[in-house]
Amino acid sequence: MHNQWDVELSFEEDGVHTACDARLVGARAPALSGHGESVRSADDRPLARIGEEVAAWRALDDLSHKLRAQATGEIDDEGHRPAYLIY
Repeated sequence: MHNQWDVELSFEEDGVHTACDARLVGARAPALSGHGESVRSADDRPLARIGEEVAAWRALDDLSHKLRAQATGEIDDEGHRPAYLIY
């Protein structure tokens, strides 16, 4: 069996604020998404790439926490939790 999930990142920028939505896509991927934002300081050079990187990192971090919570909940529903998931 082969299954593939991809992460789709989309950005909205206005020159100061950058927002990123990270979404899992794939035939059997869970319907989860994460959100992250960054704000350019007035002292920073206007480099969109850095704002995108920070916003993407925060969106992926949010997505990973949601994915872990979903997996943990599904394991709890099964009535047991392997030791490697406890931390």
